Amino acid sequence: MLDNMIGIEDFLKVDMRVGTILEASVNKKARKPAYKLKIDFGEEIGIKTSSAQITKLYTTDELVGRQVIAVVNFPPRQIADVKSEVLVLGSDSKQGIVLLGLTEKVENGDKIC
Repeated sequence: MLDNMIGIEDFLKVDMRVGTILEASVNKKARKPAYKLKIDFGEEIGIKTSSAQITKLYTTDELVGRQVIAVVNFPPRQIADVKSEVLVLGSDSKQGIVLLGLTEKVENGDKIC
């Protein structure tokens, strides 16, 4: 059994949404290789910026237009010269960070439940 278990109440506080990457560029000043992403989360949330360490498996060109899942209710963090407003989710795998994905295209801003 895991020793870092949380209650369902804590999990329900995490707001995870679907967004579409509009722009991707290299975050040149980040200490670890990362991309600066502009992600559209729909009307309610809008366009948010993220710095994501996903350079090992993805190019900027293949990220544009891709739907991703992100936590949208963490406080912003400054990553080099990027204000990272959301945390893009992926699995920390031996080949690198693998983005979580959907099997169907959905609306930007849809909640993950």
